[in-house]
Amino acid sequence: MTWTVWLSLLVACVVISFTPGAGAINTMTNALAQGWRRSLWGVLGQQAALIVHVIIVAAGVGLIVSRSQLLFDIIRYAGAAYLVYLGVRLILAKPEADTTAAASRSREGAWSMFRRGFWVNILNPKAIVFFLAFVPQFIRLDHEQLPQYLILITTSVVVDVLVMWFFFAAAAKQFRRFTRSARGQRILNSVFGSLFIAVAGLLLLVH
Repeated sequence: MTWTVWLSLLVACVVISFTPGAGAINTMTNALAQGWRRSLWGVLGQQAALIVHVIIVAAGVGLIVSRSQLLFDIIRYAGAAYLVYLGVRLILAKPEADTTAAASRSREGAWSMFRRGFWVNILNPKAIVFFLAFVPQFIRLDHEQLPQYLILITTSVVVDVLVMWFFFAAAAKQFRRFTRSARGQRILNSVFGSLFIAVAGLLLLVH
């Protein structure tokens, strides 16, 4: 991969990562509930899903999914249902008046955050279709492909981690003061829960 191609890849990754979506909402929700540092576990789960998406495309499975309306719809509806579940659960979450005590009682495990981040990203068939169109732009078939895929994956993951953790998760710090009261927690839970449901709706409506 030449420097020119890599710089194009870098710019594309930055633009894609800054585009708001379920991953950004999940990251901000984790940062509010568990703190900025611990939100990294959810971000890493999302990156694991990103790697799987690239592997699926590289293996040719992505082409099968993109051409099979049934498989595409199964993944699409499963992804939308999971986002709705996360949204409703967040909206119905009981606020804690004492946030200090709540933090000690409701500390979510790293694996749980990682797993949720993974499912949020993996259950998005449009990501597979997107990578199906995105990846070939930066992979030359007349060169050894493995190093090119490794560069693509590494660049995509590093950029997305930086954007998710240092932008979206950091941005959530501005809302931390609302978590000090039960009313503020209910408002934030309703807002972010509604955003999850809205993204689920877009997943179903946008073809």
